[in-house]
Amino acid sequence: MSHLGGFAGRSGAHTDFMTDNWTPALRVHETNDRLRLWLGSYAYGEGRSLRDAADDLVSRLLSIAMSFRSGAGIRVSAELGPIDLRWFELVYELGEIAAGGGDIRARVFGCEADEREAA
Repeated sequence: MSHLGGFAGRSGAHTDFMTDNWTPALRVHETNDRLRLWLGSYAYGEGRSLRDAADDLVSRLLSIAMSFRSGAGIRVSAELGPIDLRWFELVYELGEIAAGGGDIRARVFGCEADEREAA
């Protein structure tokens, strides 16, 4: 059973209607000597370099995804307005990748791990 409050009624239903592999846009914001790498307006990572900010973003996304999968679910304040269900689908997918031993970087950044190392 899903923890999305009626979003899906059976196990495995999470991806039945989401087929476009939506990913929010990445954007970089520089403040003083720090970079903040945002994934849409949902999550960010910080660091002195773009790589450090990306690593921090991946760490934060893994924490969100594992919290989502833990059974505790995620609480969303009504003050935030309508929920974008694509975000929850992405978080669920990242959790599936991580739980299977995969690296979520390819899904988040659109590159394979060996491409990242060559940069």
